[in-house]
Amino acid sequence: MSIGILGKKLGMSQLFDDQGRAVPVTLIQAGPCRITQVKSSHTDGYSSVQIGFGIVREKLLNKPAKGHLAKSGEDLLRHLREYRVDDVKDFAVGNAITVENFSTGQKVDVSGDTMGRGFAGYQKRHGFSRGPMSHGSKNHRLPGSTGAGTTPGRIYPGKRMAGRYGGKKVTTRGLQILKIDIDHNLLVVKGSVPGKPGALLNIRPATRVGVTTSIGGK
Repeated sequence: MSIGILGKKLGMSQLFDDQGRAVPVTLIQAGPCRITQVKSSHTDGYSSVQIGFGIVREKLLNKPAKGHLAKSGEDLLRHLREYRVDDVKDFAVGNAITVENFSTGQKVDVSGDTMGRGFAGYQKRHGFSRGPMSHGSKNHRLPGSTGAGTTPGRIYPGKRMAGRYGGKKVTTRGLQILKIDIDHNLLVVKGSVPGKPGALLNIRPATRVGVTTSIGGK
């Protein structure tokens, strides 16, 4: 039974297909992850598997976290994620989750945080058109009208305005695994994934057919 796996984005590259076309790919160091907890409907009310990824220094964890991780192994892990499953009989605390749980050609959903760009204006954040750049114009990158005047006399919620851009969780769905390097714990997926190199990624088997990108970075 295949659940998800945690990994780190290494960067982008390209592969060439049989027709000689360059295909953009993302390299992900996926796992190895350790199963740190198994929850069942009898003990917790639902069935799930918790895994951990990324070695961390001892002083960065509190005593409850250290005690929790000590039940599954000696290494202290930075990131923990939980996956719902129908049956937990195939999982045991301390077992490893590696790239061998995936196969070439499989479709996966990849979640991560987009690159934070700080406070951004209308053009950068929403792609607004700018105003005239000459003839005494003072409306170069201003928003223009934001709504009616006396009625309703306020800005409606959801109005696209300047503000924080990026730093939001985004899921890119239906990415195909083109290559797996078991020796180096690498997944090579077609296309791009959220985040900058070094960002934490959550890779799960695709939940629906097709390629659909969920944008949540604004």
